[in-house]
Amino acid sequence: MRNLHGRAQKLTRWTVILAVMFMSRRHFLKLVLGLGVLSPAYAFGIEPSVRLAVATHRVQPPLWPRGVRLRIAAISDPHLCEPWMPLDRLKAIVARANRLSADMIVLLGDYRASHPFVVRHVPIDAIARVLSGLRAPLGVHAVLGNHDWWDDPVARRRGAGPTETHRAFAAAGLAVLENRALRITGGPAPFWLLGLGDQLAFFRRGVDDLNGTLAQVSGSEPAILLAHEPDIFPRVPDRIALTLSGHTHGGQVRLFGYSPIVPSRFGNRYAYGHVREGRRDLVVSGGLGCSNLPVRFGMPPEITVIELS
Repeated sequence: MRNLHGRAQKLTRWTVILAVMFMSRRHFLKLVLGLGVLSPAYAFGIEPSVRLAVATHRVQPPLWPRGVRLRIAAISDPHLCEPWMPLDRLKAIVARANRLSADMIVLLGDYRASHPFVVRHVPIDAIARVLSGLRAPLGVHAVLGNHDWWDDPVARRRGAGPTETHRAFAAAGLAVLENRALRITGGPAPFWLLGLGDQLAFFRRGVDDLNGTLAQVSGSEPAILLAHEPDIFPRVPDRIALTLSGHTHGGQVRLFGYSPIVPSRFGNRYAYGHVREGRRDLVVSGGLGCSNLPVRFGMPPEITVIELS
C-alpha cells in the first residue's frame, strides 16, 4: 500500500514537472500569478475550515491475527476555536464519524486551541458534550494532547493532573486512557488498547509512562497503542501491533508527500500516514484543526480510518 502511494506521488510529481516544462511562457506566468493570488486565500479560507476528508489506511501488522477485521475511526487535533473550528463544525464531524461504521472510535488529543488567531475559545465542557455523541460498538476511547495540558494554567502550576479536559471528559462519560491498558472484548477477537500520557505535557517533561502501561498487558492477545505524539514510536516494542498518533497535522502544508515544517524531532519520518519499521506499524492522522497558524494546504482536515485485517 505504501509503495503504491509512493509511486503515485512520484508519478504526480513528474506529471506536474512535464506540464510546466512544455507550458508557454505566457501560460506559465498566468499560472504563477494565479497561484500567488489564490493559494493564500485557499490555504486560509477554504481548506482549514471548509473541507473534510476521510483518509483510509488498510494495515496488516505482523502481530495482528489474520482474518480478524477491525475498523477504527480516529479523530485527532480538532483544536476547537472560532472562527476556524467552531462547535457546529465539530458536530458535523461527529455525525460524519458515526456514519463510518467503525467498530471503535479513538480520540487522539489536542481538543483546545491557543494560536494567536483565535477570536473566541470554545469551552472544554462544550467540546466534551459534543464528542460524547460519538457511537461505536467497542466504545470511544481518548488520550490527551500537549495543548490539553499547555492551555490549562492551573494544571501547569500544580505540575500534575487532572486537567480541565480530564474532568470535562469524565463528566461527559468519555474514557481517557492515561498510561492505562484496557482489554477490549465483544468484537471479532479480544485485544488490548493502551493509552499513553502526553509526552510534552510540561514542555520538557511529559506524563507518559510507556513501561508502566505495557506492564498492565497480560497474555498474548494483540495490542494497540494510542499516543498523541508519534515520537514515541522508536521505543515501542514489537509487542504492540499498531500505534496510532496525531499531533503533526501532517505538517499542515504538504506538497508531493513532503511537509516543510513538522513538529517532531524526526521531521518527515513520522509526519503523516502509515509507517512500517521492522515488525512495527504506525498510523499518524492528519488531524482536523490548526496550530500556530490557521493554514492548511495539500493537507485537508481528515477523519482517519484504519482497517486492520
